[in-house]
Amino acid sequence: MKNLLSVESLDAAGISAILESAAAMKSTRGRHAAHPLRHQCWALMFSKSSTRTRVSFEAGIRELGGDVMFLAADDIQLGRGEPICDTARVMGRMLHGAVIRTFAQKDVEDFAAFSGIPTVNALTDEEHPCQILSDLFTIRETHGSLEGQRVTFVGDGDCNVARSWIWAAARMGFELRIAAPAGFQPPAGLLAKAGGRISVTSDLREAAAGSTVLYTDVWVSMGKEQESEQRVAQLQGYQINEELCRLAPGALVMHCLPAYRGKEIDAAIFEANAETIFRQAENRLHTQKAILSILMQ
Repeated sequence: MKNLLSVESLDAAGISAILESAAAMKSTRGRHAAHPLRHQCWALMFSKSSTRTRVSFEAGIRELGGDVMFLAADDIQLGRGEPICDTARVMGRMLHGAVIRTFAQKDVEDFAAFSGIPTVNALTDEEHPCQILSDLFTIRETHGSLEGQRVTFVGDGDCNVARSWIWAAARMGFELRIAAPAGFQPPAGLLAKAGGRISVTSDLREAAAGSTVLYTDVWVSMGKEQESEQRVAQLQGYQINEELCRLAPGALVMHCLPAYRGKEIDAAIFEANAETIFRQAENRLHTQKAILSILMQ
């Protein structure tokens, strides 16, 4: 694996290797035997704001022996319209790798192709692979296996997080249920392409019943702020709350953060499951270190 551009581009063996390595990274943090990024300099190129992604990648690169520079869009010529292919060819001659958080999936793919250096997708409008790989690690860490899991995603079922969940379920064979209103369901073509045990419904209670994982994300993703009022009105009710959790007793409640209490998740349920949610956030560090290490092999 030279790049990590999407969950779609991975197979089951590749995902399993990342999860195994993440467990090792977590258990040996602070005393790693190898530092595969030693004497390397990596760039974080972010066109979208970030808390968990930036902190976890900066910490992870340094813990693996590398140095890191943060570049917002306005810090470089991309912000003034330089083509991504030209930026990539410059970066490829000076850096050892890049982590990119931006809007278009094609920009990340073009950067990887033109730069020739290891490239990681840290979020695009199409996918959020590092988040979902970290979530899979958290589920496996908690339940012992991905086998037999029933994951229910609640909310905007056509966002980047939901799309990465679709590919994860297709690759790893667990059941995925997406509960979303009609205007927020993934396209039929995507579901047909992915295959797997994936169902989509507008019936939230039906989707939640018997689930082992209840998962949600914000109703208004970055770049969708102008649709905020419309989205909140249409997604109202697609919330993880006490009533929903009663339909899935013992289910792991997960949120990729930031969370807007009272919208996609009830405040009391969020706090009752805070240990899981913030362990889920912590696991971004360990999983991304695993990804970076594997890219160096």
